Amino acid sequence: MGLLDIHLKLKAYQIQRFLTGNIGSKKKKFQAGRKPAWMMQLSHGHFVYENKDGLGFDTDSVVIQREQIQELELWLFGVFDAQVGDRVNKYLQSNLFDKKLNESQIVREAKETTRKAYLDARAKIRESKKVMDGEAIMKVGSASVMVVNGGKLVMGDMGDYRAVVCRNGVAKQTTSKHQQSAEDASNQSKSSKVAIGIERIDTNTEFIILASSGIWEVMNNQEAVNLIRYIESPQEASECLAKEALTRMSKGSISCLVLRFEDLQNIVKS
Repeated sequence: MGLLDIHLKLKAYQIQRFLTGNIGSKKKKFQAGRKPAWMMQLSHGHFVYENKDGLGFDTDSVVIQREQIQELELWLFGVFDAQVGDRVNKYLQSNLFDKKLNESQIVREAKETTRKAYLDARAKIRESKKVMDGEAIMKVGSASVMVVNGGKLVMGDMGDYRAVVCRNGVAKQTTSKHQQSAEDASNQSKSSKVAIGIERIDTNTEFIILASSGIWEVMNNQEAVNLIRYIESPQEASECLAKEALTRMSKGSISCLVLRFEDLQNIVKS
């Protein structure tokens, strides 16, 4: 056995001991189902269908943004209606990212700040359109997720855009404002209600789908998860969702972003 092989085996053994909490008696074991931020590996891909057929909707915008605040890492991913995206992004930048908060403050304030960003965007759109419940407002939508230090997810959606997390092959939506059954998939509410929730990233967290109304009007949460679960590339997965929506003759805007999590523990074992 070469010196390099011995070094690699020793390194893998040290990492394995760290994972199981056996480095020393003073070290605390990790809680079951939880993993430290440095063991999180993110990969992502997105697809936006450009409206060239005059179907009555503008092309959506996709936001992928990383913020480093001292030792704290933040990722913001979003699929936004053309009217919403820039407003939400600017609000979060000035009211959360630029404040240089510590981790506990970020976790505490991220949910409320995201909710206010959505409400602020909706209010400004209503004001600019001079309507309160008209068709222009009813079509407003967005879905986003903030990854806080690789440990927590702040997920939000508005209107008929949706954020869905896959855990062990099971689709889970942070909120319950959308129906889950297949028969209801094409009859979603046309409201612009805002829903925000927090999820913890654990060893069961596989990937997240952020998608526009054109995806969800032709398939439900579990169908979407089943369709892409075994596609390793997030880019190919997002393209697969969009193509399937087009095949099913979706009439809404078709945009999606897939965020996949990889557990370093499985890499070490392999």
